[in-house]
Amino acid sequence: MALLPQTRVQAYVDDGRLVRVLEDGCESFSGYHRCYPRRRQTSAAFALVVDALRWRG
Repeated sequence: MALLPQTRVQAYVDDGRLVRVLEDGCESFSGYHRCYPRRRQTSAAFALVVDALRWRG
């Protein structure tokens, strides 16, 4: 059993290689949202998070 984004496994579900379980507990995910602090300069930690979310590997 694994918790994975539907976009990553949908082809396997369509082929029948994977089966969804606990479907009632699956919530949709519209994507990451970002907010910026009111300060002009953001912290290094915040900049790292934003860069990690932008990375598409």
